Amino acid sequence: MGVSGCGKTSVAEGLAASLGAAFIEGDSLHPAGNVEKMSHGIPLTDEDRWPWLDAIGQVLAQALGKDGSVVVSCSALKRAYRDRLRQAAGGALAFVFLKGSRELLVSRMAARQGHFMPASLLDSQLATLEDPSGEPGVVTVDIDASVEEIVAAALQGLASRG
Repeated sequence: MGVSGCGKTSVAEGLAASLGAAFIEGDSLHPAGNVEKMSHGIPLTDEDRWPWLDAIGQVLAQALGKDGSVVVSCSALKRAYRDRLRQAAGGALAFVFLKGSRELLVSRMAARQGHFMPASLLDSQLATLEDPSGEPGVVTVDIDASVEEIVAAALQGLASRG
């Protein structure tokens, strides 16, 4: 979890491969209206995000209901969003918070091609972000490293949670 440009997809894919879990790209669950707003540089509201978070919650509940495991990339910027996902998952949920400086995030977003989220929305995401460091079930990882190093740090943090 984290703001746009932090590497959610790449890290989540690496975690899923390492854990033998399914991977779901959270952005693929956005309603078309959300994607359209973001592609036009319009920040999402809580009302825009609730149906998306509920769709992610359904994916989590289905995977856990089948005794499976799944890694989902999702911004989960506010505590209320994370709590909603925790409730959908029945509590068996961990978050990896991918934390980085605004400058690093901007440079990563500028290098992306074909993504609907413009760099102009980064500041609105940073303003919305409620840093989850210290919340139960959250592992915070600095993103100023290679994807492989970030995945390794996330795996170590998840393993040390017990």
